[in-house]
Amino acid sequence: MTEAVTSRDEPPFRADHVGSLLRPRHLLDARTRHAEGALSQAELRRLEDEAVRDVVRMQEEVGLSTATDGEFRRSSWHMDFIYQLGGITKAAGDITVTFHNEQGDIEFTPAALQIKDKVRLEHTIFADDFAFLRDTATTATPKLTMPSPSMVHYRGGQAAVDREVYPDIEEFWSDLSAAYAEQIRRMGELGCTYLQLDDTSLAYLNDPRQRAMIDERGDNGDSIHRRYIAQINAALAGRPEGMRITTHMCRGNFRSSWVAEGGYDYIAEELFGSLGVDGYFLEFDDARSGGFAPLRFVPQGKYVALGLVTTKRGQLESKDELKRRIEEASRYIPLEQLCLAPQCGFSSTFEGNDLTYDEQVAKLRLIVETAAEVWG
Repeated sequence: MTEAVTSRDEPPFRADHVGSLLRPRHLLDARTRHAEGALSQAELRRLEDEAVRDVVRMQEEVGLSTATDGEFRRSSWHMDFIYQLGGITKAAGDITVTFHNEQGDIEFTPAALQIKDKVRLEHTIFADDFAFLRDTATTATPKLTMPSPSMVHYRGGQAAVDREVYPDIEEFWSDLSAAYAEQIRRMGELGCTYLQLDDTSLAYLNDPRQRAMIDERGDNGDSIHRRYIAQINAALAGRPEGMRITTHMCRGNFRSSWVAEGGYDYIAEELFGSLGVDGYFLEFDDARSGGFAPLRFVPQGKYVALGLVTTKRGQLESKDELKRRIEEASRYIPLEQLCLAPQCGFSSTFEGNDLTYDEQVAKLRLIVETAAEVWG
C-alpha cells in the first residue's frame, strides 16, 4: 500500500458513511401504530428520540467522526423532504420504479408529485430533527442529509410542472434553487457544518436506458445532467461560511435492490469539474458501478469517499481487498483526496436492506479500522 497520508479533521472524513441506518424493529412497530391512530405524535416522537440517541452513540462508539440520525424520522430518504416544499403536492396515483436484484425485480411505488404553485420554502425542513441531532452528538460532527434539487424534477419531469403556474420553465428552476439556497442558509444558522445532498439522478444518467426514459417523457436525456449541475450550483450560491457540502450518488437503493447500471464515465468530466461541492460519495461496491478511471477528472482540493463496502448484503468485506481497491483508485486520483465509506445508506426507505443490525455495525467498524490503517 502507498505510504499513509494524513487523517482529516473536516468532512468528508477518511472513514465516513452515507446517512441512513437500519430502523430498530420497535420503532417500525411504533410508526405503524401511529399511522393506525393507536399511538400519539408525542409518544412517537419520544420513541424516535430514544432511537436516535442510541444510534448516535453507536456511530461514536465505532469511531466514526460524523453521525446522522439514521433518517429514523423519515419514510424515505427524499420524499419526506420534497413534499414539504411549498408548491409541491402529492398527485393521484403512484410512480412505479422497478428495482433489480439477483433474484429478480421488485417495485417501489412512491406517490407521484405535481408542481401546482410557485415553489418556495415555507418552513425550515428537518429543523427540529437536526437540532436534536446537533444536541445529541458529542464526539462526532452531526451531518444532515437531504435530497438534491435534481430529485424534485427527476421524479416527474416537466410533465409534473403545471404550465399555468410556470409558463416559462426557467422560473421553475430559479424558484427551486432559491428555495434550496434559503434552506441551506437556515441550516447554517442552526449550526449545521456538514450537509449532504443525495442525488440518484446524476448516477442514473450514466445508464443509457435511463437517458432513453428521459427522452421518452419529453426531456433531453443526453444533456439534462448539465441542467441539474447548474441548479445545484445555484442552490449552493451564498452557502454559509464554514459549511462543508458533499453529494452522494448511487444507482438506486431499496430493499437491497438497484435501478441503474454503468460507470460514471458519461457525466464524469462535467460532474467533477463543475459541481460546486467539497466531496463526492460514490458507489463502487461491484462491477455494476464501473471502474475508477473517471476519477481522473476530480480536481485538486475535492475529495471522493469510495463506496467500497456494500450495504446490500451482510457479508463482510476483506480488509485486504478494500486496501487493494483503494490503491487501484489512487492510480487515477491522489490517495490524499480519497476516503472510505459504504456504497449507500443501509435503509434508504424505512424497510431497510437485507442485513442485520450487527452486520451493519461490523461494516461501519471495518470502514473505521481500514481507514486508520490506510491514512493513519
